[in-house]
Amino acid sequence: MDPTGIHGLQQRLRNRHIQLIALGGSIGTGLFLGSAGVLERAGPSMLLAYALAGAMVFLIMRFLGEMLVETPVSSSFSYFADRYWGRFAGYFSGWNTVVLYVLVAMVELSAAGKFVQFWWPWVPGWLTAALGLLAITALNLTSVRAYGESEFWFALFKVLAVLAMIGFGAWLLLAHRESPGVGLSNLWSQGGFLPHGWSGLLMSLGLVAFAFGGIEIIGFAAAETHDPSRVIPKAINQIVYRVLLFYVASSVVLLSLYPWQGLLRHLQEGGGTYSSSPFALIFSVLGDRLAANLLNLVILSAALSVYNGIVYSTSRLLYGMARQGHAPGWLGVADRRGVPVRALGIMTLATAGCVLMNYLIPQRVIEVLMSLVTAALLLLWAVIVLTHLYFRRAMREQRVRTGFPALFSPWSNYACLGFIVLVAGVLFASETTRASVWAIPVWLLVLWLAYLLRERLRRAPPVAGGGT
Repeated sequence: MDPTGIHGLQQRLRNRHIQLIALGGSIGTGLFLGSAGVLERAGPSMLLAYALAGAMVFLIMRFLGEMLVETPVSSSFSYFADRYWGRFAGYFSGWNTVVLYVLVAMVELSAAGKFVQFWWPWVPGWLTAALGLLAITALNLTSVRAYGESEFWFALFKVLAVLAMIGFGAWLLLAHRESPGVGLSNLWSQGGFLPHGWSGLLMSLGLVAFAFGGIEIIGFAAAETHDPSRVIPKAINQIVYRVLLFYVASSVVLLSLYPWQGLLRHLQEGGGTYSSSPFALIFSVLGDRLAANLLNLVILSAALSVYNGIVYSTSRLLYGMARQGHAPGWLGVADRRGVPVRALGIMTLATAGCVLMNYLIPQRVIEVLMSLVTAALLLLWAVIVLTHLYFRRAMREQRVRTGFPALFSPWSNYACLGFIVLVAGVLFASETTRASVWAIPVWLLVLWLAYLLRERLRRAPPVAGGGT
């Protein structure tokens, strides 16, 4: 058995694939749809919320990057938790991430339905989800190179479109700088930079954390990356610039073009805070329907791109977990093209629940899924931060000097743990998300009992004469 999960996979991903996969993981529903909820809670101070959370996520990715450069593996942090922390940590980390990514996949497919309804309100969300599920599954069944190429073009399309949106928005600001309600003064003139105080900024951190979920996808591509010791550090180091550009700069343009309170009013009149993307809506409100339609197309592709990355990552994680003994052994099989078809099939079946949810509760599905995703994401980040502390201790004992050391460790580890606790407190303080925090200890207990049962079954002696 190969615990790294490398055997059977192919190193077909190049530098350009990894750069765009990392970039694509940070541009999705969290930016285009979740920003509406952040704006509602924090107002213009959403800029500060994105910057703070972005700094924490960058540090967490440096922790993961240091471990990946030493050992590029398909199961990423699940492998490291198992090796440096303990068997249960690896088991928990793997299955928590599987569930997390299934939930994220459901969010992205549900969001795709919202974006399609921007053009055709009569198209049911479940139909868009079903079509997206089938198309992306077919794409991932081809080869890892096909995934890398598709994600490269998906992400490149998103990047160029967001840059174009920022540039076009800046041009509109200059062209209409004398118009009422247009200008940088919107950042402080509509109730102040902190219209709901510091508490409003803090209450937005749950959604902001959700927005950054997906950046860690790069970890699952390490085993199929050519020259990971050079490629992985380069991709991770660029995260901080992406955060500033895609989240902070785009939010500055959004808030400057139209008073944020008026934008929220349009969203709520259109069916609720998560009824559509604020970025597409703003150009529609300003009367530029062509720009709104083009941007909505980009946003739809962004949701499908993130879903594409989630399907890829989860199938590789299940494959690696099976090689470690944390998942059924039949999932640890890849076909001659290097595609873990069985793991991919399980991911597709689990995500199909999204189609049912969009049929039964189409109005609430996004909000419910976002809160559950954030709770599971906090557990994932906590595992990475703590595992890195154990990894560092092992490296010191072995007198190994790592090739891509994390910044300011161990103090940065403690700072990130404090941030994770803060976000959990924010989720608990809100009645709409409190249940997701209560679910954390229940989920830990469920996985602990499942782990004990699995270990007992593994150690049980075979039954004599029990088969032919």
